[in-house]
Amino acid sequence: MTAGTLNSDKRKRIALAIMAVMLVLGIFVSVFLGQYDISPAQLWGILTSRLTGAEPFWTSRQEHILWNIRLPRILTACLVGAALSCAGCVYQGVFENPMAAPDFLGASSGAALGAALAIYFGLGEAMITTLAFVLSLATICLVYLIGSRTRGNRTVGLVLAGLMVSALAQAGVSFIKLVADQTNQLPEITYWLMGSLTGTENKDVVFAGVTIAVGIIPLLFLRWKINVLTVGEEEASAMGVRVPAVRAASLICATLLTAAAVSVSGMIGWVGLVVPHFCRKIIGNNYMFLMPASIFTGAFFLLMVDNISRNLFVAEVPIGILTAVIGAPFFIYLITKGGEPV
Repeated sequence: MTAGTLNSDKRKRIALAIMAVMLVLGIFVSVFLGQYDISPAQLWGILTSRLTGAEPFWTSRQEHILWNIRLPRILTACLVGAALSCAGCVYQGVFENPMAAPDFLGASSGAALGAALAIYFGLGEAMITTLAFVLSLATICLVYLIGSRTRGNRTVGLVLAGLMVSALAQAGVSFIKLVADQTNQLPEITYWLMGSLTGTENKDVVFAGVTIAVGIIPLLFLRWKINVLTVGEEEASAMGVRVPAVRAASLICATLLTAAAVSVSGMIGWVGLVVPHFCRKIIGNNYMFLMPASIFTGAFFLLMVDNISRNLFVAEVPIGILTAVIGAPFFIYLITKGGEPV
């Protein structure tokens, strides 16, 4: 390993450390943003009161808002952003396609169908998340089943199967919107499809945290093998990488991340497409650094967008709208000023 490579790796580690620090600072600042003020002293008091038993100098409403509204939403925004950007990073590497995104294989469309069904049958918020997650995974299983039976290139067959199953799921959502009650059910379905973290609860943090951890941890261990996949199947096989197994494991984990994220937040686009490309401009294409960078940056990006969503106007703007408004122009900048997004 040359001195230049060592210096390059050192710079990348420094960049990763800066991203991690920015995320921590972003979480800290976000705690103080909202309709109800919480001072730094009150924050520290609330966080430590259960251990120290200190006399409260804050209101019970402030404590309730911090533990049950603000912190769950902040943590969920970070988890969803990290999951979507990590999934996009993996899809782009495994498929060797710079336009691959977390909904590439129909996970988002399946989740949308599950949520629409739950809302139509009035199953409650917990079942909306559950059914969105289950149908997202079921959609991917169907895509894999169809893709495995296609002739020719299996990767191309998988993508085409994803497009077809996504179209069917979207048709199902459209039909449910057509027959849904226009007073209550249709607005709720429409709002869910726009993506939002409104009403996030502690149980959502636990669900998202566990499922996203199950998806991200294996990918962090596989990231050097994903690196090898990007140079081509023949070269990867020559280097001792079991290409089908690594590709399948990577796609399963990335799909689990997408399903978990979409089931708790609704349809949020552009995060998994834009963030990995942005990180490539800073970190490069080495997945040993690119994947952690995408995780930190994705979490920070969605956290900042959610802060805008809940603080910019009196009426909250769905976060899916803001990610599109911010992400699309930024992606245009990346591909026009920064070179091709590869």
